[in-house]
Parts: sequence; C-alpha cells; structure tokens
Amino acid sequence: MNHLTSNVVPTVVIIDDDDIVRESLSGLLVSIGLKVDSYASVQAFVEAGQPDKPGCMVLDIRLPGRNGLDFQAELVRGNHQRPIIFVSGHADVAMSVRAMKAGAVEFFTKPVHHQDLLDAVQVAIEKDRLRRAHDQSLAHAREAFELLTQREREVLALVVLGWRNKQIAAEVGVTEATVKLHRSHIMQKMAAMSLIDLVRKTDRLGFSTPASTKV
Repeated sequence: MNHLTSNVVPTVVIIDDDDIVRESLSGLLVSIGLKVDSYASVQAFVEAGQPDKPGCMVLDIRLPGRNGLDFQAELVRGNHQRPIIFVSGHADVAMSVRAMKAGAVEFFTKPVHHQDLLDAVQVAIEKDRLRRAHDQSLAHAREAFELLTQREREVLALVVLGWRNKQIAAEVGVTEATVKLHRSHIMQKMAAMSLIDLVRKTDRLGFSTPASTKV
C-alpha cells in the first residue's frame, strides 16, 4: 500500500551527526510527502520524547554517544519494532551482518543513491503498517474474547475443533438449542464472519483447546 493512501502520513526519523546529510535526506523525504524528524544523536532523539509514530528510522552507525548498532540492539530488547534503515560512511561486513540479523530493512554505505533509499523507506513503511495492523487486530480480538462468558469459552474451545452442536451439547451438558445460541453470541462478540475467521482469531490469541476430546 502506498503511504499516501493512508490516513496518517508516516514519519521518518533520521539520526545522523552530519548536518549536511540530515538536511539532504530530510529534503528528499519531504519531497515525496513524508514527515521527517531529524536528530544529531541518539541521546537527542531520546530526550525529545517523541511518541512511537507510524513510519521508520534512518540511522547512522557512528554517532556521538550511543552508536547506531547499540541503539538498534536496545530497541530490540525493548520490543520497539520501528523498522530501521542504516546509512553509514564507516561500515564493514561485520557491521552490516549484525544490523541485518537484528532486523534492519536495509544497510547502505554513503553516499547512498536517492532512489535506493526511497525504495527502502517505502518497504520499511509498509512493514511498519502491516505490523501495526496486525497488532491492532490482535488487540481487538483480545478485547472481544474478554466479553465471552465462561460457558461461551467452553463452547468456543469445541467449536474451533470442528465439533457438531450435538456433540458439544452432550459434552457441556446443555441442549442443542442452547449451543446454537452460544455459538451465535460467540460469532457476534468475536466479530467473526465465518467459522474459518473465528478459528483464525482464536489461533492468533493462542486460545487453548481441551487436551483430550471425544469425536
């Protein structure tokens, strides 16, 4: 999806101690409709206290204070998943391997071709969009699951295993009509469009089913 079709314009965070590089990259990214926040060091970025905006980060390796690779490792440990693109004038194979293994989208050496950077930024932004959409969907599924009663959860555990209403009724100790009512409530609360959709939602939640069942 092109970022321009989204309601929120992505923000690219640039951290580079070279004023000319920051200005050049900022102008390039702004020219295609992106927002840019630029900083001369990791510390300056941290002290700004910026919220986790949709977008990505363009990060230099050698910086005053914390270097780019150490900051990436810090973000990974904190489960901050903002996609990172490295652009460095001082890099070697070991650095690029470390960065990519830690999840970097791309690793460029300066001077970077503008189109290559723009392409990488679009990939990073799309990666971030998909991750946020997944997280939001998961959060909604959790909220919906919390609305289920204990009996509805018991029925749900058997429904996702493919049990028929008659089998569920016998197992739970209710009538088939009651099972149908529970199933209807479950589908409504979980906002599931079909049984397959319901199974996918419960699978994402890691919902556990009975260890032993009768078929």
